[in-house]
Amino acid sequence: MPLCVFDIFADGTATVPTDTGLTGPGEYRWWHFDLSDPMLAPWVRQHLHAIAAGSLIQPKTRPRCDRFDTGLMLNLRGINLNAGQSADEMVSVRIYADKDVLITVRRNKVFAIEAIRLQAVAQNAPTSPAAFLEKLIELLTDRVDDHVATIDVQTDVYEDALEDKNTPMPRSLPENRRSVIRLRRYLEPQRAALNKLSMTDIPMIPENSTLRLHELANRAANAVEELDELQGRLISVQEEHDANIAQRQARHGYVLSVAAAVFLPLGFLTGLFGVNVGGMPGVSAPQAFAVLCLSMVGLGVLMLIVLRLVRWL
Repeated sequence: MPLCVFDIFADGTATVPTDTGLTGPGEYRWWHFDLSDPMLAPWVRQHLHAIAAGSLIQPKTRPRCDRFDTGLMLNLRGINLNAGQSADEMVSVRIYADKDVLITVRRNKVFAIEAIRLQAVAQNAPTSPAAFLEKLIELLTDRVDDHVATIDVQTDVYEDALEDKNTPMPRSLPENRRSVIRLRRYLEPQRAALNKLSMTDIPMIPENSTLRLHELANRAANAVEELDELQGRLISVQEEHDANIAQRQARHGYVLSVAAAVFLPLGFLTGLFGVNVGGMPGVSAPQAFAVLCLSMVGLGVLMLIVLRLVRWL
């Protein structure tokens, strides 16, 4: 059974049909299904060509736009706004659209689709399949832009924090890098699909909708370019953090090396004079310990002078 079905008329009003026909008396009939519905596969095979039916029920998708006869097969992705799920694990919507019918199929809840359903309930639905696609793409693109802007703001914070070279690497930096990679994986083919849609010459898409689809395709291209820039900026931030860590480690290793160079001969002397065998000089002389200490101090100063001369200090 569909999640919802509406007959949508030219004035934006919508009614729930009482028959089971693929099309209805309105401008178009919108069917919305869940992919897990066991009745979906036999229903689409009954009402659509095998190619169009297969595009709606395939388990895995990537963004695409293909013309089929007088209709369109379209797969789109959107930001995942479902509770407890990662935003960059993008949700998909499979679409078949013709002049008098529009079918959408989703696996996870797509909030852009839900917004259009609420418009239909409020008797303000998109007035044609082209207007529906235009509205859906606009809502999906708005959410993508908002999410990319959030990552951009976070990247600015990372870059500002680099003014203090002792700032530790943010825990969220690697996750944001992975998020950008995952987003770009889907948005690059979506940009291509939207660009193809805006150039498709098909009767169901009038010229005024084509112009708006061109603008939406341009926004999708801007989002991909911004993700490319963010990816480079995040890599630069991580590399600078890595360089700062390496510099601090090298400085600490240098200090330890200098300390070892100073104390190595002193350790040799204390070990030599600490042996428990007969014949050790100064064993019976009360001033021997003071002389040994002063000699070690002098040797330490001498080592510091030598290190200075060889430019270790």
